Amino acid sequence: MSKIIHTPSLTSVTDHSASSATFAIEPLHTGYGMTLGNSLRRVLLSSIAGAAVTHFRIEGTSHEFTTIAGVKEDAVTIMLNLKGLRFRVFSDEPQTVRLSKKGKGEVTGADIQTNADIEVVNPDHSICTIDDAKGSVVMDIVVENGRGYRVVDESTPKKAADLIALDALFTPVLRVRYKVENTRVGQMTDLDRVLITIDTDGSVTPREAFEEAAAILVNQYTALAGQTRIEPEVPAITRTTSEPAQESDEASELLTSIEDLNLSARTTNALVNNDIHTIKDLFSLSEAELRDLKGFGNKALDEVKDKLAELEL
Repeated sequence: MSKIIHTPSLTSVTDHSASSATFAIEPLHTGYGMTLGNSLRRVLLSSIAGAAVTHFRIEGTSHEFTTIAGVKEDAVTIMLNLKGLRFRVFSDEPQTVRLSKKGKGEVTGADIQTNADIEVVNPDHSICTIDDAKGSVVMDIVVENGRGYRVVDESTPKKAADLIALDALFTPVLRVRYKVENTRVGQMTDLDRVLITIDTDGSVTPREAFEEAAAILVNQYTALAGQTRIEPEVPAITRTTSEPAQESDEASELLTSIEDLNLSARTTNALVNNDIHTIKDLFSLSEAELRDLKGFGNKALDEVKDKLAELEL
C-alpha cells in the first residue's frame, strides 16, 4: 500500500433540481470513501444552520388545546402545519411576522407578511382553512435560526405569556445518501471515489450545505491537530512577467478567492451570493455598501474586517 494519503478534490457536481445535487469526491485513500461519506452525512443531517418556527400566537386563543371560530382545523393541527413552513432568515435575531386573512378559503405561507430579513421558502404550504365567509385568522409567528432539533421544555424561554412554544427542526437538509466506488490514479487502482447526494428543503442550496458541512469538519479536526500540518505538494510557479516581486505578490493577494479566507460559511455564502468572489471585489465596495448587501450583517462585516487585518491588507 502506498504511503501517500491523496488529497481529494470535488471533481463534479450534478444538479438534479434546485434543491438536490450529487457531489463526486476523488481520489481518496483506501477506506476513506466510507470515512468521509459517513462523517459528511452525519454533519449534514445534524449541524447545518437553518430557520424554523419556535413560537406562535393565534388571536383569540390562549393555549394549543382549543378550537378557533370559523376555522376548520384546531390549534394542534395548525401547530403541526406551522412546523412544515421553511424560511430563509438573513439576521441573527429572531424575526416576528404576522399572518392575517379574512374570508373563506385556504390560508398558506403566501399570506405571511414578511420583511427584508426573512423570506418564506414554501409559500404554497397549507396552514389552515377558513370555512366561514365571515371568519378570519390573525397569527403572530416567531422564526429563529438554529442547528439540529430543539425540544420544548421548561428551560425554553418564553417570548410572551400568550405565545405557544413549538419543537423546532432547524436543519434544512432532508436526506443524504452516499455511495463508495473504486477509482484509480496512474498505477494505483485501490483508491476510493464517493458520490454524495444531498436533498434540501430549498432554504439553502445543496452546495451551500455541502460546503458548510466540510467547513464544520475542518474546524473540528484542526482544533485536535495542534501544530501538526500535512501540506499537499504544490507545483512551483514560474514568474513570467517583469514586474517587481512585491507588486506581483500584492496583485496575487488581491485575486485571492473569498473561499480561501477561511471565513464562516454564512459570511462566505453571503459574499458569493452578492457576486463578490475575490479580495479585489471586496475592496471595490465601501463599508456602507457592504452593510447593504443582502444577508450581510454587522457580525459578518466585523468578521471580514478582522480577517483583512490578520492578513495585513
